[in-house]
Amino acid sequence: MPKIENSKILVIATHGFEQSELEFPRDQLRAKGAEVHVATLDGKAIKGWEGSDWGREAEADLKIEDADPTRYDALVIPGGQINPDLLRVEESVLALVRAFAKEGKVIAAICHAPWVLIDAGIVAGREMTSYKSIRADIGNAGAKVMDESVIADNGIVTSRSPDDLEDFVAKIVEEVEEGRHNQKAA
Repeated sequence: MPKIENSKILVIATHGFEQSELEFPRDQLRAKGAEVHVATLDGKAIKGWEGSDWGREAEADLKIEDADPTRYDALVIPGGQINPDLLRVEESVLALVRAFAKEGKVIAAICHAPWVLIDAGIVAGREMTSYKSIRADIGNAGAKVMDESVIADNGIVTSRSPDDLEDFVAKIVEEVEEGRHNQKAA
């Protein structure tokens, strides 16, 4: 069971990520001592979405397709409408999510990011939450939908919105420190 200060966490995103949903977990997890890498589709910086317009850039450490899930303790997927909608059609993203799930590693998705988990085929039978506009989507994919700030089900952490970021990060830390989870294989 790794302490958060000894853990390695991978954040995956592309253009249009919700600004706070990438920056807050990345920065808070780093402040707690975790080594956090950001992976993007092309390994280059990506631009966030803040309010009703484009936000700041986030630097990338590597390409998603080059990310080795055996090197990380957790995967974090920020939301926003654009980011997860673009990620969920990329086979490299879905393969990475499935690899984390198969190994029982923590996967954390906030806001619209559970869309990626739906397309990876790992939501059926789980308790989950999300942004209100996609709750029908996770329910239709077989999840038990809940309206809580954060839900953890066997290492799958989901959260509703930027208003819940403190709870989201706290639950990521708790789940990482619990270690691997006996999850259903993807």
